[in-house]
Amino acid sequence: MSTPFPVIDLHTHILPEHWPDLKDRYGYGGWVQLEHHKPCCARMMIDGQSFREIHSNSWDPSVRIADCDAAGVHMQVLSTVPVMFAYWAKPADAYDLARILNDHIAGVVDAFPDRFIGLGTVPMQSPTLACQELERVVRELKMPGIQIGSHVQGKNLNDPSVFPVLEAARDLGASVFVHPWDMLGSSRMTDFWMPWLVGMPAETAVAICSVVMGGILDRLPGLKIAFAHGGGSFPFTLGRIAHGHHVRPDLCAHQTEINPRDYLDRFYIDSLVHDAHALRFLVEQHGSRRIALGSDYPFPLGEQAPGQLIRSMEDLAEDQRRDLLGGTALEFLGLDDEARASDAEGARE
Repeated sequence: MSTPFPVIDLHTHILPEHWPDLKDRYGYGGWVQLEHHKPCCARMMIDGQSFREIHSNSWDPSVRIADCDAAGVHMQVLSTVPVMFAYWAKPADAYDLARILNDHIAGVVDAFPDRFIGLGTVPMQSPTLACQELERVVRELKMPGIQIGSHVQGKNLNDPSVFPVLEAARDLGASVFVHPWDMLGSSRMTDFWMPWLVGMPAETAVAICSVVMGGILDRLPGLKIAFAHGGGSFPFTLGRIAHGHHVRPDLCAHQTEINPRDYLDRFYIDSLVHDAHALRFLVEQHGSRRIALGSDYPFPLGEQAPGQLIRSMEDLAEDQRRDLLGGTALEFLGLDDEARASDAEGARE
């Protein structure tokens, strides 16, 4: 699986193995805790109810590195699990938790700088605190950017309260990776895992439309922003969205007159679509320089062997394959690909 260029997985999640009892720390419930009930396995618990079972690859860097080696991945980009965003909490408490999570990711990167890159999290319910932690993430912890949710307690990404954080990211040269969470319509999707199968793609499409049609990219030229899960349902409904922009400008074009199609070179998406036909369509529509390998490691809905789908597509040109497997991620993160290629080569030796 060796390649002459670094393979970088832009979309992975990590947690600390342990953190303080947050209910005791903050004085109210709703927080995630880990219950290590057997070796190499833990339950994510919220107020005594099981949210998800996870394994040691969620916190143990050595396990992650072994999995990366098996899949031919040279570097993972680490971000927290979206349920840890805590946008619902008191701002000061979400800020405190963000610092705990960011310090943990920075520590993993410091211990294994040739294998991991970090993205921080910030308390988006407080633009002031979010900008403060964003600056610390970039300047002190030396991370290239942050991960944020697809909305902030129902406020879409074109909401005025979100703009200062995106503006600060642009000014700092920080990358912003948008992950769906707290999916719309979940009350109607109680069966068949539909919030994750149907809600997540829709949630991501809302986030992209909010940024594009909300004029955010017009107001913030140079903002580096990416969206998970292949852009969700947005790429596959772009024709409908662009048509709506044309026939109902009173409803769709009041914050930007630019056709949504003309923004495809202004944002990034990851490759996590689980289907060669879908990924081929994304490459044709968005271009390989806007698509980065993303696996959603270590969760079951992710790509089980990161990069396998891309490698299996023999019709991809070599430069497209290079973009998808690593080049686009490096460009989005603003990192020197020659230096990273050297690091990755050293890691393989």
